[in-house]
Amino acid sequence: MKITLESLGTVAGQTMEELRGRVGGVFHCPTEIKPGFSDLAWAYNPERKQYLSSELLGSLQKSAEDERLVGITEVDLYVPRLNFVFGEADVLSGTAIVSLYRLKQEYYGLASDEALFLERATKEVVHELGHTFGLGHCPNSKCVMHFSNSLADTDFKGANFCSRCRPRIIL
Repeated sequence: MKITLESLGTVAGQTMEELRGRVGGVFHCPTEIKPGFSDLAWAYNPERKQYLSSELLGSLQKSAEDERLVGITEVDLYVPRLNFVFGEADVLSGTAIVSLYRLKQEYYGLASDEALFLERATKEVVHELGHTFGLGHCPNSKCVMHFSNSLADTDFKGANFCSRCRPRIIL
């Protein structure tokens, strides 16, 4: 299996490289980076000052060799019934999108913490990839597939699948 991470908009190359290594380590498979599209304006909702997650997710185009594709973006995402989302996945297409926007300490007026940011980003990418394998949310609060209703939930859970979820990932 191969996972591809695609930058949407402007995402630091160093962040993409770090995520590539971390995600590849969790799934034990080749993980590559490719550039995506940079113009996201068409998915922007000026009333909400956010980008519609499902619009961006639907625009991701997997190539023949991409078994799983995750769009990574720095913009704030939402779905209609929620204030925001960290990410969204489409199990049928094997694609997902993750926003880094609310994972940074700076968003909350705190000092930058690169290690914590990368840990959070890894968890969210792995979580959305889990959905592309058909996994739902897990009741185990330490499992990466546990639902994150807040950043505290993301911080509490681990970056790996629990013993119940891991066997359901078919690589």
